[in-house]
Amino acid sequence: MSFVAQPLVGDKAAAYADLAQQLRGLVCDERDIIANAANTAALIYNLLPDLNWAGFYFLRDGELVLGPFQGLPACIRIAIGRGVCGTAAATRATQLVPDVHAFPGHIACDSASRSELVVPLVRNGELLGVLDLDSPLPGRFDADDQAGIEALAAIFMAASGPL
Repeated sequence: MSFVAQPLVGDKAAAYADLAQQLRGLVCDERDIIANAANTAALIYNLLPDLNWAGFYFLRDGELVLGPFQGLPACIRIAIGRGVCGTAAATRATQLVPDVHAFPGHIACDSASRSELVVPLVRNGELLGVLDLDSPLPGRFDADDQAGIEALAAIFMAASGPL
C-alpha cells in the first residue's frame, strides 16, 4: 500500500477528522500492534504542529516500556503512577498537562517539553500502554486535542491485535 499523508487544514475538529481518516487508511489492513504504533506515531508527529515527541509506551512486567516513537531519544522505562505517562496508566484516564513543570513527579525525558497529553490504551478492561504527545509550547493541548487524540487512540486500538 502506498500512503501519502495530507497536511491538516481547517479548524481543529475538522483537522482531527481528516487525521482520523488518514489513520484508518493507514492501519486498516494491518493487525500488528508494533507496526501500527510506528505508523501512528509517525503520522501524528509529522502532521500535528508544535510537537517534539509522539509515541507509545507499552505495559510489560508491571511497568511502561518505550515503544515506537518519533522525536528525540526517550526514557525507556516508566513506573506505573510516576510522571504523566505513569499517572495516565495508573488512573486509566487521559492526562492533559498544560505545564509539565507544575505536574508533581514529572519525568523530564526531554528538557524542551513544556506540555503533554497522554491517553491510556485499554482493551477489554486491560491496560496495554499509553499514547504520549509532548510539545515545547506551554498550553499546547486543549480539550479539542484531547478528543482528537483519544479518537486516534481508539482507531489504533481497534485496528491492532494483541501486544
